[in-house]
Amino acid sequence: MPDFIRILIVDDEPDTVDLIELTLRTAGYVLQSAYSASEAKQIIKDERFDLMLLDVMMPESSGFDLVEELKQDGWKLPPFLFLTARSRPEDVKAGNDLGAKGYLVKPVTRGKLIDAIQAALYESS
Repeated sequence: MPDFIRILIVDDEPDTVDLIELTLRTAGYVLQSAYSASEAKQIIKDERFDLMLLDVMMPESSGFDLVEELKQDGWKLPPFLFLTARSRPEDVKAGNDLGAKGYLVKPVTRGKLIDAIQAALYESS
């Protein structure tokens, strides 16, 4: 694994992004954030990440839609986790069917978030 882990956070709620950034920066991760799926697509075109942390519910396009679009466009995706308020079993199944390495429901503890990230990175290495 590289000396530093780059994570892209995609969530339309600035307060949520700020909290995730604070949590993950103190754990030593290098972060970039996008506040919409379209912004994330632009960032992904120019940069590479070791992991993506995606919200499901966003105004223009969901995290599910973003993953599907990137796959259709032929991108080799890094491991990704969904971090969302949507907890219905069909949502969890949809996330898992897309290949998510985890599906976390907000609010999530710092420990559970970091454990899920480490598990996704370890499983993918």
